[in-house]
Amino acid sequence: MRPSNPVVAALVDAVNAGDRTAFYDLLTGDAALTDDGVARDLAEWCDANLFDADARLTPEREALDGSRLIVAVRDDKWGEMTTYWDFTVDGDKIGRIDTGQAAAIGED
Repeated sequence: MRPSNPVVAALVDAVNAGDRTAFYDLLTGDAALTDDGVARDLAEWCDANLFDADARLTPEREALDGSRLIVAVRDDKWGEMTTYWDFTVDGDKIGRIDTGQAAAIGED
């Protein structure tokens, strides 16, 4: 499924294309990220877990008016898993990403 929010859809496309520039251009200057509720350095985490790991995101469904995705992730670091991605969208930019295991929010 394609995310209904065009900014979120563009971010997924950037990850799947391995396009760091397009990805980072979609974020606000002070964007933040949490993984399983723990604040992470956004650039360090995204580089290690998305781009260096050759991650591919396959959205399965969305909720919260398109600001939450349940995503099948495949990457060279962790293999395959189902995760949630919550986005705080500010105009045409993303200001916050919260991600983690989908089971943690009752979605698996």
